[in-house]
Amino acid sequence: MWYFYILQSQKNQNYFYKGSTNDLERRLEEHNKGLTPSNSNFRPFRIVYFEAYLDEETARLRERSVKRSGSVSVPLLKRIRESLNTHK
Repeated sequence: MWYFYILQSQKNQNYFYKGSTNDLERRLEEHNKGLTPSNSNFRPFRIVYFEAYLDEETARLRERSVKRSGSVSVPLLKRIRESLNTHK
């Protein structure tokens, strides 16, 4: 199983990281240990959203589409933010 995921920074709750992996727990641990230099200043993270896919290619295509297209990422992040606000 492969996953497209979104992490939220606990340090700056307006920062969201989008990625894909075949092991969500391992990847979250890597992010929280600072092994991803591009976002290590935003640690710690929590998983706030994920989608499961049967293969790597489809998960990576989803990641690319969300990262490259505002028409995809803006409504998705809006929905995630609204969901997070209702669970405070």
